[in-house]
Amino acid sequence: MPKMLWKPSEERKRNTNMFKFIEYINNKFTEKITSYSELYEWSVCNAVDFWVAVWAFCGIKASRPYENVVLDQEDMIKSQWFPEAQMNFAENLLRYRDEQDALVFIGENQAPVHISYAELYDRVARLAKTLREIGIGIGDRVAGFMPNMPETVIAMLAASSIGAIWSSCSPDFGIKGVLDRFGQIQPRVLFTVNGYYYNGKAHDSLVKVTEILKQIPSVEKVVVVPYTDKDIDLSGIPRAVLFSDFLSRDSGLKVEFTQLPFNHPLYIMYSSGTTGVPKCIVHGAGGTLIQHLKELILHTDLKREDKIFYYTTCGWMMWNWLVSSLAVGATVLLYDGSPFYPGPETLIKMAQDEKVTIFGTSAKYLTAIEKEGVKPGKLFELSVLKTILSTGSPLSAESFEYVYRDIKQDVCLSSISGGTDIISCFALGNPIGPVYAGELQCRGLGMKVQAFNSKGKAVLNQKGELVCTLTFTSMPIFFWDDPDGEKYKRAYFNVYPNIWHHGDFIEITDTGGLIIYGRSDATLNPGGIRIGTAEIYRQVESLEEIRDSLVVGQNWDNDVRVILFVKMAEGVELNEELIKKIKDTIRVNTTPRHVPAKVISIEDIPYTISGKKVELAVRNVIHNEQVENSDALANPKVLELFKDIKELSY
Repeated sequence: MPKMLWKPSEERKRNTNMFKFIEYINNKFTEKITSYSELYEWSVCNAVDFWVAVWAFCGIKASRPYENVVLDQEDMIKSQWFPEAQMNFAENLLRYRDEQDALVFIGENQAPVHISYAELYDRVARLAKTLREIGIGIGDRVAGFMPNMPETVIAMLAASSIGAIWSSCSPDFGIKGVLDRFGQIQPRVLFTVNGYYYNGKAHDSLVKVTEILKQIPSVEKVVVVPYTDKDIDLSGIPRAVLFSDFLSRDSGLKVEFTQLPFNHPLYIMYSSGTTGVPKCIVHGAGGTLIQHLKELILHTDLKREDKIFYYTTCGWMMWNWLVSSLAVGATVLLYDGSPFYPGPETLIKMAQDEKVTIFGTSAKYLTAIEKEGVKPGKLFELSVLKTILSTGSPLSAESFEYVYRDIKQDVCLSSISGGTDIISCFALGNPIGPVYAGELQCRGLGMKVQAFNSKGKAVLNQKGELVCTLTFTSMPIFFWDDPDGEKYKRAYFNVYPNIWHHGDFIEITDTGGLIIYGRSDATLNPGGIRIGTAEIYRQVESLEEIRDSLVVGQNWDNDVRVILFVKMAEGVELNEELIKKIKDTIRVNTTPRHVPAKVISIEDIPYTISGKKVELAVRNVIHNEQVENSDALANPKVLELFKDIKELSY
């Protein structure tokens, strides 16, 4: 039995939204549910009733009610939730219009900026009016190459209020990374900044934007937010205008919320790009909203009086998840910059100063501040902090212990896990249940998650593939430029017919919790940021000194580090100068997170008979794990080259 580190008091349980939801279910459906495990089983056995209850309990605003809850429920790909309902995503997030803080923004070395719900509504109304005036409407794409700041939220809400589709990535992406994403969806408007701050330095964005615009001719307007410098020259950027000048000058405007189907496209997210350019994953407005509200209100116990923070960029789905907190009326704290600048205690001090009640971060961050010897419980006053969320990579049992020993004893530590693919979570927090070291507390309500063994059978207390065997609301509605749905089917349903295969290796335990052992595919996950190998290959193999390459993730120090193996061109030796060139090329054209921790020369690269690189086999070799199906390799003896490599031991 794992070690129990915390459990809520009876009083705390009774004050949670989850407890009140159980009471609601018992009254509405004449049930006698008394525990989370019973509620979970009811939710997956009675999916229609469950999602109807979530709709009502979370207060979804719709101009036209649903007639059917779900069509084609038995077919995961064809299933449609609430097909007749009409609604608007932004209207649900802007239901509060008072003087309470909606957003608080903190950038590196900058004083907090407070924006009330009334101010947020006004700015969205003014921006939406201008977007309409320039002809932006239903189905048009609006993109953000933006930091995690209020203008990003305002732009997203304005776009979604008129039925446009929002897509964003963070400004640390290189030009190629942006083109690989926005180049596919052809946005008509691009929101950006003149620069951003990271680790005490200002980084220019407009040089990148100039190059990006040359290759995305669909962009008709570039809206620039002055951030690193208030006085900027836009003369060199075609069709550019300052954000403040783009806002309508009218006052007292009302947002015209375009009423749209429940499954109208809201967000375009991106896969990691493991096998080529990233896949464009389209998520629906209603499915995203109801799933996020379920997770925020029930699993996170978010309330109007809370202040919620998550360390994220707007290129990660946790940004979309965090912003949905506005629908609850809570205060959302946005931070942009390095979590370690000017010191490792920066985010915790901010949590104290801003009286954060729900603090979200990554497993890597918690490990890092522990190594730095930071003891937040002794340094800061964290009495109002009730929940700590962690995601991105598995949180080690040691980090669980650290939180309760050195941060706060009476706190619900919820390690959560899901992904861009579902813009939400499969495993979440349970505010009425205990916390066990090393375990995610529970499977999400309505999410029929199981661990499948190699024979495709559900197992308990054994490692297996994470699958979901029941349709759920936040499945992608489609992939962009995938008219016959083949990309979508290959991504999730090729392993098990009509069963969602997620690519995580998990164990479901006796406690009802989950242990996640990492990705079961070749996706890299350093610091909790999913990285596709193809994005690195495209940069490395453009260098004349490199003949071939292979990249894998190595488990290291409770995280994953990127290891790049390179096969050199004839007569070329790998030296420090060339290693620097390789790393610089990757950094400039992708993001700093793509840069490998080690670059190692190797004599040859293994391939399958059909000509595909075999990252997983190499990953198994360097972890001293068994390699299966080596007979599928064209050159299986090459795997011997990857054994006992000295550089991988330090």
